Amino acid sequence: MKKFYLLGLLFVYLTVSVQIPMVAHAQQETPAYAKWGQLAIKEVKAKYPTAKIIDYLHEGKEVHGSSTIEKFKLWLKQPDKEFGVYVRISYLTTTQEVEKIELQESTS
Repeated sequence: MKKFYLLGLLFVYLTVSVQIPMVAHAQQETPAYAKWGQLAIKEVKAKYPTAKIIDYLHEGKEVHGSSTIEKFKLWLKQPDKEFGVYVRISYLTTTQEVEKIELQESTS
């Protein structure tokens, strides 16, 4: 009986010690585009200060030579309308220096 009890404790210990770090690690990972998403939100808030951002989507990135373009779509709500804003952030891939930020409204 003592043998089974010790095996049970060992199983619980191994299960808990292996699974908890994996869960904690998954929660701490930040997407590579997070920095650019924060910049996209900042730019949209500057252009539309009275609008509330109600949704956010990272649409991916494109690499063109030495530049990378991060693509986002934010959905905004104002008292009289809802609309989307496409944000394109172009930066030098190696230095991450911003080259250009484009905002374009959309109704879909």
